[in-house]
Amino acid sequence: MNPLHGIEPFPVAARKALADKQLRRNLGHATATIRDKRARVVAEVPDWEELRRAGEAIKAATMARLDEHLIELEKQVTARGGRVHWARDAAEANRIVTELVQATGAREVVKVKSMATQEIGLNEALEAAGIAAVETDLAELIVQLGHDRPSHILVPAIHRNRTEIRDIFLREMSGVDPDLTDDPRQLAMAARAHLRAKFLTAKVAVSGANFAVAETGTIAVVESEGNGRMCLTLPETLITVMGIEKVVPQWTDLEVFLQLLPRSSTGERMNPYTSTWTGVTPGDGPQEFHLVLLDNGRTSVLADEVGRSALHCIRCSACLNVCPVYERTGGHAYGSVYPGPIGAILSPQLTGIKNNASLPYASTLCGACYDVCPVRIDIPTILVHLRAQAPAPAAEAVAMAGVAWAMAGPRRFRFAEFLLRLGRLLGRRGRIRRLPPPLSAWTASRDLPVPAAQTFRQWWRSARRPQ
Repeated sequence: MNPLHGIEPFPVAARKALADKQLRRNLGHATATIRDKRARVVAEVPDWEELRRAGEAIKAATMARLDEHLIELEKQVTARGGRVHWARDAAEANRIVTELVQATGAREVVKVKSMATQEIGLNEALEAAGIAAVETDLAELIVQLGHDRPSHILVPAIHRNRTEIRDIFLREMSGVDPDLTDDPRQLAMAARAHLRAKFLTAKVAVSGANFAVAETGTIAVVESEGNGRMCLTLPETLITVMGIEKVVPQWTDLEVFLQLLPRSSTGERMNPYTSTWTGVTPGDGPQEFHLVLLDNGRTSVLADEVGRSALHCIRCSACLNVCPVYERTGGHAYGSVYPGPIGAILSPQLTGIKNNASLPYASTLCGACYDVCPVRIDIPTILVHLRAQAPAPAAEAVAMAGVAWAMAGPRRFRFAEFLLRLGRLLGRRGRIRRLPPPLSAWTASRDLPVPAAQTFRQWWRSARRPQ
């Protein structure tokens, strides 16, 4: 299931985003700031590349025995007083969570920022059942109050500036001082006052998970604001929705990922709040804990030997901040919960390449995403792999068939060279800027250099001719 299904394809949405100058200014400033901050703290670590390779190796080994680790996780969570639920798809996960909330009698839940719950459209499912879901992460709250959609994995409201946020608060948040300015401290204090009442009255919280340790049944959430800590400790019932790929085998594996994740995401040496919990502890924290293990297409991704490393992603968003395409179009253009380079390979695999045929092409294949990925996901290679699976336009299929025919024999190839040289008649000042349909689809967005006056074969013969 894709809650954003039906949104315009990337080429259409990206063209509109490029025309929004304010959006481009917001994105350019924010991504440059995060990118520079990350580069500084990564440079402090002498063994950064060794850490990346360790993270890659742990993830690859985990995926190879994923079923065993999940069974062990279930065993350990259950032994410590928690309950584990298995959800094959979004509909099943939403039903499980909704029924768990209804069983408590609560009509409102507080939420920790979670990509998995966005992926399945949990907020909408709860709303349909008469249950209000309150986002407590500041950026997620801004998006929710603005009736908007997240546009970044780490900073969902990255497309908004301070003035826009102030206007949203004044319009949507009750009890806000009408003289509220766009000063960051004032905005944060207004959000804090709004959320404090929610924290103190909530009976149920819903979270995601950054990691789950199979050997101990421990769940880990890292965050920067403290809202997660409030949700994870105050309510009576805690429900965690976790993609099955988030499991790690051993507690010591966290040593690697808790170094990689904060530096790659927020540009911090460590997260201000790292919360871990194991089942239920009598008299301390939630007295009822449910872990919902979400598949929703992940086992299909696991079956693809090339594409499965997309499941290694630890949701740091470093690839978004260095991507020249994302920086100009923003996350909404991707029409997916997962934007940017990782979204371009993850969404097509989770929801079907036919539903996301344009996303693998939303890249220059520059490789910057691979260079910064803390677990070394080779995104460019997977993009090319998915492009081969995407349904090709009829004109492209005809063109490729023509090229294959021409290159199948020397005479055909010489004939093709002759036809290409005729293209010089269409050029002006060394460039071909317009071609007739269907080739106009190419020249509508890029120019072609005019063919050389002399082919390689001709040059070779003349170069070998005795002087």
